[in-house]
Amino acid sequence: MKYASGDGCHAGGDHLTATLTVRAGTPDAALALLDFLDPGWDVTALPALLPGQQRLLIQLPNESDLHQLCRAAIRDRHVIGYTDRLWAMSAGGRITTQPRHPVRSADDLALMCAPGTDRLATAIAARPDLTADVTGRPNRVAVVGNGTALPGLGPVSPLAALPALEGKAALLAQLAGIDAVPICLDAVHADGVVAAVRAIAPTFGAINLTGVAAPASCDIERRLRYALDIPVYHDEQHGTPVAVLAALRNALRVTGRQLQTARVVVMGAGVTGIAVTRLLLHAGAHDVTVWTRHGVLGPHLHGLPPHTAWLATYTNPRRLRGGLEHALTAADAVIGLSAAGLLNPALIAAMASPPIVFPLARPEPEIRPDQLAGSSALVAATGHGNPNQISDLLAAPGVLRGLLNARAPHVTTTILLTAADVLSGLIGDELLGTRRLLPDVLHPPLVPTMAAAVAAVASSQRPAAADQFSL
Repeated sequence: MKYASGDGCHAGGDHLTATLTVRAGTPDAALALLDFLDPGWDVTALPALLPGQQRLLIQLPNESDLHQLCRAAIRDRHVIGYTDRLWAMSAGGRITTQPRHPVRSADDLALMCAPGTDRLATAIAARPDLTADVTGRPNRVAVVGNGTALPGLGPVSPLAALPALEGKAALLAQLAGIDAVPICLDAVHADGVVAAVRAIAPTFGAINLTGVAAPASCDIERRLRYALDIPVYHDEQHGTPVAVLAALRNALRVTGRQLQTARVVVMGAGVTGIAVTRLLLHAGAHDVTVWTRHGVLGPHLHGLPPHTAWLATYTNPRRLRGGLEHALTAADAVIGLSAAGLLNPALIAAMASPPIVFPLARPEPEIRPDQLAGSSALVAATGHGNPNQISDLLAAPGVLRGLLNARAPHVTTTILLTAADVLSGLIGDELLGTRRLLPDVLHPPLVPTMAAAVAAVASSQRPAAADQFSL
């Protein structure tokens, strides 16, 4: 059993944690009383709140062990309190709505409601641009999902997706000062989602699509982009490509290579795979090859869907054919956006040394980072336990904050390239290394620096349709 004294902050990144309150004089005495603790669990002593009581933070490897701990703690006479930290933090939801000005008198009430709002409505009806001055619309973002593709889980019900949407809204509020509102739609098909978002759009300054299954998500983003005068930001099409491009640039820096000359293999031609490939090409990558379960894409393939046909035309300059092993041989980097278990150490060993490996499939990656332990591979993945974590959360708060500040109408290629530049540049040479490619999501300069750069770019251009980034 691991044991450390402190505030438990080191364990805060894992959702499988519980707190036990035990009748004991010291932490060591509390541990001695709890014979049900498994040797593989991490135990941290938290500051005691009352004399004769000790608090222990237990970090567990899986959900089954968490249930085991709960059952044992409830039965043990020495345990006087058990708290699942995830459920405790989520009690009552993750966000609240507070008025900007308190209502303390009849005069305040008249200003907050009618007749005060009647004056505002009359003014806005005559000049719609006044909405930006007297409503919260310019700082309000709808975090919209329908549960059809919850990251890490796949399809769930709309209600089951609500905690994820609330969590995203809470992060946007905390990190970027955005009034984010979770909107969970009971609509599976694109027509229903588009109609619902169009109907609520007057309330918001931007839309953040998340957790919507492909291929409908592409259609939804495209149709909303043309229908609305506010930006439509899609985590899978915009956020993940920014993080991948930034991580790849820094990985190439660490290994002494350049994006323009590197051989890059993208595994998967889904929504994110296509978006990542397009942004890499816009960033100056010249040698990108896309592999799918049908083999290496190239102009030799016919009868492909439109998006896949585009990839077949504009990638694979070496005109490779065959399977994954043909694509990976002597490649500098592989970006996995496909399915679990498709990579193995032998395939990685055939790449140029040192290989850059981003296994990003969820919930299980193409290869686990521990399978490459001891090799020369530079690995970045998605899980919380990985030192090099690639997450769309690295981009969303800063990009959305910048879009709102500039009152930009669209997400453009230039904006995404700018965000990637900022993200990669926030790791200085003194910190950049094989175990540190990107800043942490909570890195204080991240959001304001990215937001300022995005706002500057957005304000300097009223983009032509050709610059709007989409599939």
